[in-house]
Amino acid sequence: MDTLSYKTVSANDSTVEKNWIVVDAQSMVLGRFASEVAKILRGKTKPSYTPHVDCGDNVIVINAEKIRLTGRKWDDKVYVRHTGYPGGQRIATPKMLMQKSPIMLVEKAVRGMLPKTRLGNKLYGNLYVYAGSEHPHSAQQPKEVKF
Repeated sequence: MDTLSYKTVSANDSTVEKNWIVVDAQSMVLGRFASEVAKILRGKTKPSYTPHVDCGDNVIVINAEKIRLTGRKWDDKVYVRHTGYPGGQRIATPKMLMQKSPIMLVEKAVRGMLPKTRLGNKLYGNLYVYAGSEHPHSAQQPKEVKF
């Protein structure tokens, strides 16, 4: 061959096509659901995936209050954080988080599956989680995706 017959195309901010997607979390297992949402946010479901570019879609999660956890995780799983002060370690279970804010469980699970960089922070901004089945993004005409 005299010339290269193919060329690797790398996406950038001007060539990325971003869509809006609605996913229903009702009776889905938290970790499996969060990993699929993270793939869509990252753009790994598209053929034009580029690791250093925000090429994923905007994801709207509805019915976050109806997510499932398997086994005894409602009581045994522990989320640990620290306030930064001496003796400031705080512990929460999924049951406590669900009582405080139903959307927090899904947000924490998806956030943990995104890169811990500036790109990951930007990707996290493309996630919209709602406890009920209503969302205010109907003007964007989102497509519904089933897992």
